Amino acid sequence: MDMELTADAIDSLAGDYETTHPFATVEDEHFEMLPPTLAAGDYGWRDLEWIVQWYYRRTLGAIPNAERREREAAFAENEYEAVHAAIDDALAADGTTDKLESLTALSGVDVPVASAFVQFLSPEHFLAVGEREWRVLADREVLSRAYPDEPDADDYAAYLECCRTVADRCSCDLRTLYRALWMLGYEQPDA
Repeated sequence: MDMELTADAIDSLAGDYETTHPFATVEDEHFEMLPPTLAAGDYGWRDLEWIVQWYYRRTLGAIPNAERREREAAFAENEYEAVHAAIDDALAADGTTDKLESLTALSGVDVPVASAFVQFLSPEHFLAVGEREWRVLADREVLSRAYPDEPDADDYAAYLECCRTVADRCSCDLRTLYRALWMLGYEQPDA
């Protein structure tokens, strides 16, 4: 039986994430540092690169190494000024779709990677999307469809709305929900 997404379950799973996920501490540091740094435009290439690396490495090997390296290399092809402009545009954009479009104009940034960027731009409003987290929601019939082959902005909007609904119902923030979803997907990889 699948664990239900209750307030207690989410709190417990998010706590488990802190002791299970090897990147939890460095992730916490980046959630504290990156939102104000990105908002102020006071960041370097390594800060931006870290977000892309975090997105692919957070699954602890679920993405094959060659594929991960190829995607990270594609992001590295961007000019710093182009990435800076995309971040500025995403910060200034009013809607989620506009934020994602600003970021997906970059090489190596699809909607899932863009979701990681918006999560670090504004963690109280956004969270990263991936097959693992999506599958947890779909298996519990919270999301009505399977993870798309290539998620687009509409797919992300549906995922985000679903996550916001669950977070509101369980009185937790999106980052706590993300950690719980990650743990459920990690503990039940075929869930």
